[in-house]
Amino acid sequence: MAHVFVTGGTGYIGQRLVTRLIARGHVVRALTRASSASRIPAGATPVIGDALDAVTFRDQIAPADTLVHLVGTPHPGPAKSAQFEAIDWVSVQAAADAAAHATVAHMVYVSVAHPAPVMLAYQSVRQRGEAYITSRGLSATMLRPWYVLGPGHQWPRLLAPFYWIAEQLPSTRDGARRCGLVTLAQMLDALVVAVESPMHGTRVMDVPAIRAARPA
Repeated sequence: MAHVFVTGGTGYIGQRLVTRLIARGHVVRALTRASSASRIPAGATPVIGDALDAVTFRDQIAPADTLVHLVGTPHPGPAKSAQFEAIDWVSVQAAADAAAHATVAHMVYVSVAHPAPVMLAYQSVRQRGEAYITSRGLSATMLRPWYVLGPGHQWPRLLAPFYWIAEQLPSTRDGARRCGLVTLAQMLDALVVAVESPMHGTRVMDVPAIRAARPA
């Protein structure tokens, strides 16, 4: 049994992850604004605070030994670079600062596949997020999906034939695999594995590793 603190627990992945962790016997505390507390899944303890301000929640993380950071701009796109800076970048700094303050043993961070030819501003923020977590001396698992397929997020399935072709060609194979599509179920499995198998140092789970992850 792990004690887990989740930021972004009311979001698309967060709600499902919190439910999975509770079902597997873990104790979960989830950061939320007061107005969103009712969206925290049953069985988790809501923690009222601001994901952009570490001071508002850093003293409420204990006794968690793992912090999972899922806060980010909804439906990221090329036109949202300002939001990436204001939300994604600021929130990962706050989460890492709070985790360091609470002496959390392991942080789990959903980054993004890189390098890639598009979404450069998003990649920049997520890469800086990885570097900032490391700079705080935290052991961490960095997950690097490109696009997560799930309810309401299905249109990239149309690209499946192009991915297949790209993976057959030596010149494009690595990029196609690195920026491949993962399903919501695969992403949740990978997050559960990251929580349940903490490590010392830094571990990267790229798209092939996310696809292959299987909770015990």
